[in-house]
Amino acid sequence: MAHAVDSLDTAREAAERHAWRDAYDAYAAAVVERLAPDDLEKFAHAAWWTGRLDQAIGLRERSYAGFTAAGDKIRAARLALMLYWDEHGRGAFAVARGWFATAERLLEGEPESAVHAGLALSRAVQALFTAGDVPRAIDNFDRSYALAERFGDRDAQALAMVGKGRALAMSGDVEAGLALLDEATAAAVSGDLQPFSTGLVYCITIGACQDLGDYRRAAEWTEAANRWCDRLDVSGFPGACRIHRAEVLRLRGDWPQAEQQAIAACEELHDFDRRITAGGFYEIAEIRRRRGDFALAEEAYAKANELGRDPQPGLALLRLAEGKIDAAVAGITRALEELQLPLSRLRALPAQVEIALAAADLKSARSATRELESIVDAYKLGTERAPAFDATVHFALGRIALAEGDADAAGRDLRKARDEWQRIGAPYEAAQARALLGVAFRRQGDEHAATIELEAALSVFQRLGARVDEERAKEFLGRLEARRTFLFTDIVDSTKLLATLGDEKWKRLLARHDELVREQIVASGGEVIKTTGDGFFASFDNAKGSLEAAVAIQRTLAAEIVAPDVRIGVHTGGAFRTDSDDYGGEGVHLAARVGAAARSGEILVSLGTVDGVASAFRLSEPRAEELKGFDEPVEVVSVDWR
Repeated sequence: MAHAVDSLDTAREAAERHAWRDAYDAYAAAVVERLAPDDLEKFAHAAWWTGRLDQAIGLRERSYAGFTAAGDKIRAARLALMLYWDEHGRGAFAVARGWFATAERLLEGEPESAVHAGLALSRAVQALFTAGDVPRAIDNFDRSYALAERFGDRDAQALAMVGKGRALAMSGDVEAGLALLDEATAAAVSGDLQPFSTGLVYCITIGACQDLGDYRRAAEWTEAANRWCDRLDVSGFPGACRIHRAEVLRLRGDWPQAEQQAIAACEELHDFDRRITAGGFYEIAEIRRRRGDFALAEEAYAKANELGRDPQPGLALLRLAEGKIDAAVAGITRALEELQLPLSRLRALPAQVEIALAAADLKSARSATRELESIVDAYKLGTERAPAFDATVHFALGRIALAEGDADAAGRDLRKARDEWQRIGAPYEAAQARALLGVAFRRQGDEHAATIELEAALSVFQRLGARVDEERAKEFLGRLEARRTFLFTDIVDSTKLLATLGDEKWKRLLARHDELVREQIVASGGEVIKTTGDGFFASFDNAKGSLEAAVAIQRTLAAEIVAPDVRIGVHTGGAFRTDSDDYGGEGVHLAARVGAAARSGEILVSLGTVDGVASAFRLSEPRAEELKGFDEPVEVVSVDWR
């Protein structure tokens, strides 16, 4: 018996110090059936802070039952509110609503108390984050604060203050909102609050700062929150701090550490809070998408979606990176149809600009940018735009100017975006701006300045491991070599035909020729890169498709009553994509020379191109051709298309 008393004393003393592991071990040594409701509540806290949510809920239910049996409605209501948040956090919404209704019933007709402040606080959070009803949320935060102040509940006061600050910021009263957020978070830093309240104040403040684009303030409070988390020998709730840390690390360019922190956060949170855990998986997906790990990114987006977090706009950008433009347009369009709050729309609008431009929908891109700019102006920090928001607007404007062919305007906006992101300390975003700025400089005719920006962007992308962006930067610099199969067609003796037929008949013949050749290239999986006067330059993923297109072109033209004779050259080799969506490099030059060496009606192919596909076509014996610009003869074969 004496041992049990000693254990309880040890448990109570440890709980008072917030030494939750010690408290848990000491309470676990006691006889649970003999614990009073107060001790059951403390035991539940110890279980909660050491990652034992199910046990914590069971202990809180027993504590609630004990207070109810004793006729103590106020403390029973306090436990009911705790159970409401426990069940809500893990997604058991019907059970949560039941506990909330229980708390309301217990407090009805009772003299006002600090627990009434907690009830008003819960109503405010519901209004703000579930219903999006900012005015009702502010009314309840005010009521909660007044009750907490009257009954000396500093925790409820701080939570009401930080909640109202978040609500004011969301409504556009940014300065007043940030002032309340800073004041409440200062109370958390001072150590005046209970651990749960401290963590929640940090989370709300950091989330608000990120929503407002004030990444400097968010980083400062994240550092403070991390120091607090690191002092706690607990698991579960601190996972939320790790997610904020991951977001800051990602922005600063430390992607491996950011991913590690986000994964650890999701492991710690488990079922504690599905919403925050979903945010962790979304953060993991964002890191992986930027790195080019598309399959792993999709898994993380799916997990975020499963836990209740809309995977947009990240998933739409993933689809865009995969080349699935229609899916990207559909995803971002649906997301924006469902988003109502301006700050929520602000997070999706830059993605809509990027996707709309990829879909050649300048009208939608301009509309999204106008809305983006209007929201940013409505949420200024004092008289200034938040640097991150200002950078986002200028980046969008620069993208559109490039698409419209206004290189001067693009250069002005992209320079501003680059400089803002550099001041914030966001290397990836700054590199994205630099890459497009390089394109703008090139279109202005300043190749030296273009190279400087593109080289700087490439260096950052390589350091970060941003593979897709790295490849794009190399394309702009003319360094990305990919193996493609290139096809050149050319009408034989076109000048004589023009003289024989006359202008009008030649135009009709040429139009019919162009229609038929283009159809066969596309039907065989090729991409028409450009027309070359009397012929076509096309690119294919593989040699078989190019040879099928060449044979189909010759057969289709031969079936016409009147058609010009065409020669075709095919070669597989390395090349790079230019900023004007053309191809350059030795592989292209060699393909053009092979085409020039072909005879009338011939399909001439470099010998290496037909490796692995020769059985599908009847080929001539190889012959060596001296090609202009190449020192050594090139082995070629002729395809018998007849």
